[in-house]
Amino acid sequence: MTRNGMKHRTMMLCLFCGLLGCVCMGAGDWLMIYGDPAYTGSVYWIAEGARSISQWRFDLAMILAFPGILLYGTALFAIQNYILDAKERKIYHYLNAFGMTPWLMLHMFVVMILCLWSFSGDLEAATELRNRLSWVVFAGEVIMLPVFVYFFFLQIRGKTELPRGMAFTNVLFFYILLRVVLALIPGSAFRLGFANSLMSQAMFLWFLSLLIHEKAAP
Repeated sequence: MTRNGMKHRTMMLCLFCGLLGCVCMGAGDWLMIYGDPAYTGSVYWIAEGARSISQWRFDLAMILAFPGILLYGTALFAIQNYILDAKERKIYHYLNAFGMTPWLMLHMFVVMILCLWSFSGDLEAATELRNRLSWVVFAGEVIMLPVFVYFFFLQIRGKTELPRGMAFTNVLFFYILLRVVLALIPGSAFRLGFANSLMSQAMFLWFLSLLIHEKAAP
């Protein structure tokens, strides 16, 4: 695949921005939850370790999310340039624009609950808040996932500049792989952080695979 030099360099820069976004979002995911995994309520991630987390960690987790989502978006919008057909590229563009909206909301959802638990020590209130708003997780995923599914089908049908086999490096496949890895990790502070950061880690691997491919392209 022959690539225009400027397009090649721009794509690499955008994908590198995506990696930095994953580091920002992933660091926030770990900051807000890493600690003693013991819990007494019905929600495993409202754990004892989170109760002793300093408030500055929740502040930093949210602060990191803002540059994180901007850097994510830089890479995700750049990926549309791999799509060959203008109409399909436009569909991806709008699916991506809609799909970006839940990222900060879901990040804040978890931070808000754990911050309440840490600040007040009121397990019942934290659990009730989670239960009442748990539907936003499902709603967010319904909005977030179509762009990745759509891009997979474009790849597997040869509608992008990327090799068809790279469809299986889609973020959704990395997410499934990391879920399998998660099942092998015993209960620990590391497991909590790893579980909370699954999507950021899957995104990192996807962007990295695209960056490696881009770097190898003539």
